Amino acid sequence: MSSSQKLKLGLIGGGPGSFIGAIHLNGALMDGMFELVAGAFSSNPEKSKQRGEELMLDPARVYASYDEMFAGELALPESERIDVVAIVTPNNVHFDPTVKALKHGFHVALDKPLTLNYQEAKELYHIVKASDKRFLLTHTYSGYPMIKQAKQMIAEGKIGKVRKVYVEYPQGWLWKLLESENNKQAEWRTDPKRNGMAGCMGDIGTHAFHLAEYVSGEKVASICADLYIKVDGRPIDDDGVVLMRFENGASGVLTASQTDTGAENNLRIRVYGEKGGLEWQQELNNTLIARWPDAPAQVLRAGTGYLGSLANENTRTPAGHPEGYVEAFANLYRNFARCIYADRAGESPKAEWEDYPGIEDGIRGMAFIDHVLKSNESDIKWTPFVVEK
Repeated sequence: MSSSQKLKLGLIGGGPGSFIGAIHLNGALMDGMFELVAGAFSSNPEKSKQRGEELMLDPARVYASYDEMFAGELALPESERIDVVAIVTPNNVHFDPTVKALKHGFHVALDKPLTLNYQEAKELYHIVKASDKRFLLTHTYSGYPMIKQAKQMIAEGKIGKVRKVYVEYPQGWLWKLLESENNKQAEWRTDPKRNGMAGCMGDIGTHAFHLAEYVSGEKVASICADLYIKVDGRPIDDDGVVLMRFENGASGVLTASQTDTGAENNLRIRVYGEKGGLEWQQELNNTLIARWPDAPAQVLRAGTGYLGSLANENTRTPAGHPEGYVEAFANLYRNFARCIYADRAGESPKAEWEDYPGIEDGIRGMAFIDHVLKSNESDIKWTPFVVEK
């Protein structure tokens, strides 16, 4: 397959009315490197059929289950079957289709977090590492150009050794017991059997954790967690705070909440080093602020000529033209596709293309969830952070 041929995509999940399924699809299709050719869009065959009709797919390639999709696609000539499987299901339906997709020879793009629990994550880690297929975990926020600029500036020593990381993720959409009001998103995201034992910390805390490590370039060594259930009747956390110690000696504070009433989605990170600091927030995502002890603060903007290679590689429009959430998804999918094309051509991908989240990020995210839960239940102030593989 040459790079002039689109990668054939099969989608698992993303049925009628799905939020994240539509976002994945828009991001994947934005650059013309993928085409959607097949899907098992719902565990309900009628809903899967409905979504296939909405997307104007060949009815023969709209399947009632992902097992049926794998069987149907493998029965096709290799030149016609899917190349990549995108999985956009609740967390309890991450592990099995990912394992099967990889074993059937398909590349995988998976929505985060990696799995339902840490044990599944450890098993999946080894399966992915043993596979010759590419694996993308969609930690969206690492796809923003100015997040990549911050990462590169820190890696190049512009703010010196990292001393402090603040990351906060305030949401307010679960301010009341929405799961009792037939809200499908709230129902599964607050259900331990489908979401996992961490609620808010599993859903958005993992994003904040990933961003803290991704931007700072430092790894968390130990944590101290305090979780809360702010809305009566909810079985898993909807709010929490985590203190972090990094391997280089830096300290950190992570806060995440889905009950910050009125808050929208303003994920924010601040990293301070020996020589300066950097600040970014999603609601002003084209801006990165650099702060210095002996000079005025700098306002760095996306799409400008003074940015580094990571930001430039992931910027789509000239300065002043806003890019956002869907484009960040598209950057992850584009880099993923470019690496697949390079692999097939027997070439080494550019380093900027390989800068997308994968299995290492996934298992660290699941370790974060596991350690946060243990720390919250423990009388010990600090819990060692150990990633088991």
